Amino acid sequence: MAKLGFDLTFENIERLADLINEKELSEITLEEDSGVKITLKGKKCSPPPPMGAPMMPPAMALAPAAQQAEASAPVPSGKEVKAPIVGTFYAAPSPDSKPYVSVGDTIHKGDTIFIIESMKVMSEVQSELDGVVREICVSNGDPVEFDQTIMILD
Repeated sequence: MAKLGFDLTFENIERLADLINEKELSEITLEEDSGVKITLKGKKCSPPPPMGAPMMPPAMALAPAAQQAEASAPVPSGKEVKAPIVGTFYAAPSPDSKPYVSVGDTIHKGDTIFIIESMKVMSEVQSELDGVVREICVSNGDPVEFDQTIMILD
């Protein structure tokens, strides 16, 4: 360790602090022979540690074969009813009740067609479309994502 040629006095520490700010250094650590150690930190932050490989969204992380199978999946024809929020799908108001709608039922705009529970709140979902239920794409109790297709109407 090289000798600095000055003592860690208040005046010297003050000059070092000015130097750190002037040179926009993040920090400097000094130690005397007696073992006294001092670290001065400037306003400029140390650069962040390098980041690892970027995370890929789950959809992009699919293997090429899975991507190809997903791309070739049939696109549903008809009017799609989508989940307005993230939560748990319920087809009926209670476990022992009959479902709001079943395949083959005719529904009208404003009819309650299912419930989504999100954060312990049960939200009844009304239809924004008229039509006949051709397919229900999720099962009772399934988690659903925002904008996920719940059912298809003709």
